[in-house]
Amino acid sequence: MYYKSKEYLMKEYNISEKALDLHEKAMEAVTPLFKEYEDIREYNQFKVLKAFQDEKISDYHFTNTTGYGYGDIGRDTMDLVYARIFKAEKALVRPQFVSGTHAISCVLYGILRPGDTLLAITGRPYDTIHGVIGIGQTEEDENTGSLHDFGVQYAEIELKDNAIQVDQVLEYLRKDTSVKMLHIQRSKGYADRNSFTIEEIGKAIGEIRTEFPEVIIFVDNCYGEFIEEREPIEVGADIVAGSLIKNAGGGISPTGGYVAGKTDLVDLASYRLTVPGLGGECGSTFGVMRTFFQGLFLAPQISMEALKTAVYTAKLLELAGFEVHPKAEAKRTDIVQAITFRNKEKLIDFVKGIQYGAPIDSNASCEPWDMPGYKDQVIMAAGAFIQGASIELSCDAPIREPYTAYFQGGLSFDHGKIGVLIALSRIL
Repeated sequence: MYYKSKEYLMKEYNISEKALDLHEKAMEAVTPLFKEYEDIREYNQFKVLKAFQDEKISDYHFTNTTGYGYGDIGRDTMDLVYARIFKAEKALVRPQFVSGTHAISCVLYGILRPGDTLLAITGRPYDTIHGVIGIGQTEEDENTGSLHDFGVQYAEIELKDNAIQVDQVLEYLRKDTSVKMLHIQRSKGYADRNSFTIEEIGKAIGEIRTEFPEVIIFVDNCYGEFIEEREPIEVGADIVAGSLIKNAGGGISPTGGYVAGKTDLVDLASYRLTVPGLGGECGSTFGVMRTFFQGLFLAPQISMEALKTAVYTAKLLELAGFEVHPKAEAKRTDIVQAITFRNKEKLIDFVKGIQYGAPIDSNASCEPWDMPGYKDQVIMAAGAFIQGASIELSCDAPIREPYTAYFQGGLSFDHGKIGVLIALSRIL
């Protein structure tokens, strides 16, 4: 680190010499690892550029429609750009998706029918999906509109040794003909497991397709876009969904989400976002199309800045004596870095430190709270330009043993380093 930067960090942020010594060791270890990710970033940037050029994007696509939004050329062309990038037949990219969970829910509600079974093959999904499916639903939760309320059944197959148990999946499919959709969550969420690489997802899909070619395979793609050279549809997934305030929005999209995949399945999801018969043909865009296009163009670059921050964080916290998952040297498929503290106070203090290192609301002290959609109290640090944007430097954690923080984001590696150093200094 430049000596002036060190002096500044010690004087202005009270970062300890010990933390800076660990920083030097961490940088020495991770700098050679960045080369592979820079190569992937370069390839994905070329891929995005070609999609823009093939669809002849111009400033007249930065439309500002109101009301029904019929004939919104920017919105409709954005769908075509996403379809090209994700190698999908069709895509639906809309500001009306309020989150990744909302986009995922539209896929589930749009495709599944009473009597169908949803089979999760990567273990239990992320917490915010539980209410959608009806997992753990009590009498008080009845008639909230979950899939369970509509007669859609749910089952899950646990992982073993952090691997999809394809043999068990096949056995389940043979005995239960009601299974219509398989659910794969690419990122770990709050689970104590690896995130799944595109190669691992493709291998599992290939084996399942050999015997069950008609089963619909859905991948929750949140946190994974542009981290590898390929996306899930390229290895056999039928449909994917994600958020625009994560990787795909490039830190610029102010809201929104996307669905991409086979035409008939995307259409069904669009009918849940709006209504049957209208689908993606309507919906005004409120002047956000320029940010959607620009965010997508920047997404390969910004996603890799966040990934480099995650790799650095893994090595830095490991050197400081904490458990990290994955290790810095592991192959990455998403931007999430888990850090286990096994101490409630240290967990909370670290997350608060990330907030203090933010450009926005750095004066705020985040506290655990009963957040909608989560079983346990959650503490979240997100001093972001876009509220809740986890492509920006952020950290969240359920307040439960073993007290693991889930760290992600960073619009630039330079900022990511400072944020993590501030947080580390608080707990050393």
